[in-house]
Amino acid sequence: MKKLLMVCMVCLLMAVGASAGRYEVSSPNGKVKVTVTTDDVVKWSVAYDGRTVLMPSEINIELQQGNKTLSLGKVGKVAKKQVRDSFQNPFYRKSTIRDDYGQLMMYTNQKMTIEVRAYDDGAAYRLISGHTKPTVVKNEVVEYCFDADYQAFVPYVNDNRGGERYCYSFESYYDEQPLSKMFADSLAITPLAVCLPQGMRAIVMDAGVENYPGMFLVRSDQREVISDKLRAVFAPYPLEQEVGGFDRLNLVPTKRADFIAKLDGRQALPWRAVVITEKDADILNCDMAQRLAPACRISDTSWIRPGKVAWDWWNNTNITGVDFPSGMNTKTYQYYIDFAAKNHLEYIIIDEGWSGKESLMSELNEEIDLPQLIAYGQQKGVGIILWSSWRNLIGDPHQTSPRGGFKSLPLGGDGGGSMVMKHYADMGIKGFKVDFFDRDDQQVIASAYQLAACAARHHLLLDYHGLKPFGIQRAYPNIVNFEGVKGLENSKWEPRVGDGPLHNQPRYDVTAPYLRMLAGPMDYTPGAMSNAMRDSFFGNNGHPMSQGTRVHQMAMYTTFEAPLQMLADSPTKYMQNQECTDFIAQIPTTFDETIALDGQLGEYTLIARRKGDTWYLAAMTDWTPRDLVVDLSFLAPGQHHADIFADGINATKEATDYQHIRQAVSASDRLPIHLSSGGGWVAIIK
Repeated sequence: MKKLLMVCMVCLLMAVGASAGRYEVSSPNGKVKVTVTTDDVVKWSVAYDGRTVLMPSEINIELQQGNKTLSLGKVGKVAKKQVRDSFQNPFYRKSTIRDDYGQLMMYTNQKMTIEVRAYDDGAAYRLISGHTKPTVVKNEVVEYCFDADYQAFVPYVNDNRGGERYCYSFESYYDEQPLSKMFADSLAITPLAVCLPQGMRAIVMDAGVENYPGMFLVRSDQREVISDKLRAVFAPYPLEQEVGGFDRLNLVPTKRADFIAKLDGRQALPWRAVVITEKDADILNCDMAQRLAPACRISDTSWIRPGKVAWDWWNNTNITGVDFPSGMNTKTYQYYIDFAAKNHLEYIIIDEGWSGKESLMSELNEEIDLPQLIAYGQQKGVGIILWSSWRNLIGDPHQTSPRGGFKSLPLGGDGGGSMVMKHYADMGIKGFKVDFFDRDDQQVIASAYQLAACAARHHLLLDYHGLKPFGIQRAYPNIVNFEGVKGLENSKWEPRVGDGPLHNQPRYDVTAPYLRMLAGPMDYTPGAMSNAMRDSFFGNNGHPMSQGTRVHQMAMYTTFEAPLQMLADSPTKYMQNQECTDFIAQIPTTFDETIALDGQLGEYTLIARRKGDTWYLAAMTDWTPRDLVVDLSFLAPGQHHADIFADGINATKEATDYQHIRQAVSASDRLPIHLSSGGGWVAIIK
């Protein structure tokens, strides 16, 4: 990575007396100011352009070394500077990421460091342990205190695996409610948005999580003086776990410790961040998660091939016009490979059912000739990715307890998966979709890193499900996607209530890009060719459909960040709608530049992305029809050709209706577009 570092302010290193307890650092543009006070306990507060974002919020930690209890300690020396930096990432929505911030480094008498950063679009801090002896983290105090009872977008934990409080898929719709009305008995995941006055947003998140649990949020106890406060909760360290959860695919902790993490030496803890925006559209192009993530650890990334995937599970292998029974068999997957090759898709996935229930190496499905399919795919230029549960990929039957549960995870340098990965990489498999993590305690986070490192050694891609991104995707870009999103699969079992579906999926579709996608890519698995309005939608597991219009689905391929992007419907459906398929197939999965043109959290998005000299534009709306204007001033001078798909005039009656328009455009144009209810709009401009 080429370093472009300029220290714009001489570091100030000073001894600080007990009476000097207030420090400030500002962002490069001067709008964001972070204040840290250290008189009694350490607290940070954040202001934006003179307006309060966070009131003083405690920073603390409780550590234990043997019988000795330690805390954050007293701040002594402080260093302050301004940093100008950038780095490259070819597997992201832009190729160059600026990393400019004001920094405070605060050193305590308990071998702890507080690093504070002020960015133009937010602020963050982390604790760094300088302890060299083994240390237990009993708890970390993280607070986000607000000065009023603001409305919030809250993604709650629900559908726990095996009834275990911290065992969850990280897939949540958003409850829109005041902070004071947050459910006192419920955990929330991040990112979580707080709606400040004058259209500002404060989005709370963690980032750069490694060898440490992820952060949940709860509202403060209403008896406290500040009731509009969020505080962090962390999954305690697992001591025992057993096979269970959904269809016995999980490892569910049955006993947890009274601490959250073990540190074996010096370690930086995760970042505690707040993203601040005046315009919602700016959230769509915020790089906070990338900036705060560990740098890439793969020296040669040339083998990492992002792309699109023909997927079998969502469409239930519903292919027609063939002379064989469709299902989990060799001929079906040859058909998927043929479809992928014809439409220039890089991969197919063979989902659950190709291997044994308890192993990836034994009791394999005899109806699937994997070596034959690999050879056929190589001939056609199509790679194969295999589904696996997380516990099977790391599993070792010799490390199970008499109850059939793991006393501890079989973690080592390879996270337990080396033999399996080497075997299938040698066969020619290109990667694994690793499912049902459904936890982010310290052991699971460590396992995710170890699996990624092992996969990189064998040149394998990974798609993590049951887990949201937390920074690892920059360190290991062979992790090309994450689930942790209420994606298209939910349409298969969505119930009807009254005159429509229970959940407002189009509203979620224009909320997740601002919040869930802020943390990193999301495997929403778009591409439904069966589309429906509210009055005609119903959940159908065997023959699923989507809420909203056809072009709403097509717009997801540009809007949703996904270096590995699925085509969720069946090859038959795509071939019956070849015009739409041809358009989708042209859209890249990584980009050189992104411009957030317009948008409103929970209402609509309008975004432009560039790859080379070609621009890809997309707009999406909730159930509210909208008229927008696309300012094309970002185009290079001269005439350009625009290939456009828009909602058809009858899309509100028949959601599959669309218009296909080709027209000349230039940088001086302001293009009016209409979005139907639950609609979308897409364009490729060359």
